[in-house]
Amino acid sequence: MTCKLSIGRRQLLAATGAVGLAGLASPAAAAPELSWQARKKHTNVFGSSMAHYEVGTGRPIVFLHGNPTSSYLWRNIIPHVQHLGRCIAPDLIGMGDSAKLPNPGPGVYSYQTHRRYLFELLRLLGVERDITFVIHDWGSALGFDFASQNPGAVRGLAYAEAILTAPNQPPRPPETAGGIFEAFYSAQGEHLILDENTFVERILIGGLRYYLTAEDEAEYRRPYLTRESRWPTLQWPRELPPFSKETAAVVGAYSQGLATSSVPKLFMRSLPGALLADPVLLKFARSFPNQREVTVFGPHYVEEVSPHAMGRALAEWIGGMA
Repeated sequence: MTCKLSIGRRQLLAATGAVGLAGLASPAAAAPELSWQARKKHTNVFGSSMAHYEVGTGRPIVFLHGNPTSSYLWRNIIPHVQHLGRCIAPDLIGMGDSAKLPNPGPGVYSYQTHRRYLFELLRLLGVERDITFVIHDWGSALGFDFASQNPGAVRGLAYAEAILTAPNQPPRPPETAGGIFEAFYSAQGEHLILDENTFVERILIGGLRYYLTAEDEAEYRRPYLTRESRWPTLQWPRELPPFSKETAAVVGAYSQGLATSSVPKLFMRSLPGALLADPVLLKFARSFPNQREVTVFGPHYVEEVSPHAMGRALAEWIGGMA
């Protein structure tokens, strides 16, 4: 005998509704993801709070950004290597979520100031040996400088769009339309950057256009919403070797050291790039010993264009180091 089970429409809706409600109430439901800002840790350095993002354990892998970015630059690259070590991405002083220095003005955010705060932060975090630096823009200067001063502490140097000075070549500012870096050094610089936020709006966001989401743009604008907060982004171009004798001496010293250093290196050449698109500097960078070169597509801020290619190259290189 066949028994037919009959379920009314009202019963069916009640049953499916109960299943739906049960699913909503499930403890396995994903929690909302924390913002990049909320994931950062904070450390007191010389009385000012410095922020950094950290994930993973083991040998330190330190990611250093430049101007006018922050640790956010590395958000899509770190996941590729976080299983290979203790990944640390600081925000330089006055940038990202690190504190602003009091009484901002000319010279307050000098290269020497950034170096002092960053090197002390690394010391406080216990980053003192077996360090792999992943560096870009002014972060390259800081990383190379650290390696020059502490050669026994560095395990590897991975760099993109670095600040270098070739032997017997006078340093010159980056070539951009209208010679804008010359303008930054002049009296016009304060208007361009402090009033118009040119480094963020025109060079970073304007230069990347279709590669940034609205959320990305907001994150890069967030540290520089007021005139006074923009002083770091003005001081950095004024610290370039053509304009600063002190910085020129630092860059010259570590550049000379890199030419003979046996520390393993990964040169992540961006194509077309900007800083290292200069044939003289490109040839010089390619002369470094114990170096592997990979090419990734992108302009100066290549991390926003080809983060996964860079991440895979880094993972392969770091994983292959003895």
